[in-house]
Amino acid sequence: MSNTPDIATPVRTQAILNRYHLLAKKSLGQNFLTDVDVLHQIVDVANISDQDDVIEIGPGIGGLTEQLARSAHKVLGFEIDDKLIPVLHETLSPYNNVKIINEDILQANLPKIIKEEFDSDHQVKVVANLPYYITTPIILDLLKGNADFDAIVVMMQKEVANRLTAKPGIKAYGSLSVIIQYLNDAEIALNVPRSSFIPSPHVDSAIVKLTGKKELKPIKMDQDIFFGFVRGCFAHRRKTLWNNLKTLFGNDADVKKKVQQVLDQLNIKPQIRPGKLSIDDFVNLANQFNVDQLLKS
Repeated sequence: MSNTPDIATPVRTQAILNRYHLLAKKSLGQNFLTDVDVLHQIVDVANISDQDDVIEIGPGIGGLTEQLARSAHKVLGFEIDDKLIPVLHETLSPYNNVKIINEDILQANLPKIIKEEFDSDHQVKVVANLPYYITTPIILDLLKGNADFDAIVVMMQKEVANRLTAKPGIKAYGSLSVIIQYLNDAEIALNVPRSSFIPSPHVDSAIVKLTGKKELKPIKMDQDIFFGFVRGCFAHRRKTLWNNLKTLFGNDADVKKKVQQVLDQLNIKPQIRPGKLSIDDFVNLANQFNVDQLLKS
């Protein structure tokens, strides 16, 4: 094994692709990372050790999986492309702590699988190079599911990474920023140039680390209702908060009076843009609208 080049070296990656007559599928957002140093940094950012069980999404031909397997207790990879399953069985054959499941992560019952595949004596982390076209649905699905993760470290399009980590007042700040950062501490750990991939994508990438907050600011409604409220506040980004709230709650005179009273109570100006509000502002607004029975749980 020591004499075999790492899977993610450009020469070996190309050899594997040639041997199996593989082409990256645009429909699945496939780009193969061929920079081993970047993979090492991903493992370092996730702080992977033998105390960790790891879920990987979209292992491809196994470049990142190999690096994870060398440090983790166990790696469980979800690969949707059935043509890559025999490839992974070969490339990862030296590692007895890896299991590949041919399933769409969005269809998987993660709590059940985690219970069956992991021993509960180790931390569970998610580490992945996510397909660009489905990054946001996957992250939201992971966060809204019933599985608990000690950390989520994922590579994605840099533009999306900027949205996840943006602060109020920044152009990239929006409903996704609020939702992600309500639940997590979020940081861009590393930028990755497009030249690190085969084929080279049209955009640069970034590695984002999400660490779940131990204490969340309490909301007085179902979490999905709160997230829907946040999305509603950003429905028309160029409009004022007042106009977005009218769209949310209606134009009835009594309703508008209640909305104005809440804004006055929280010292929030109606003409402010939603992108200027903090996460705490959104929580406070949602909670007060719930008390006033405008936003019902």
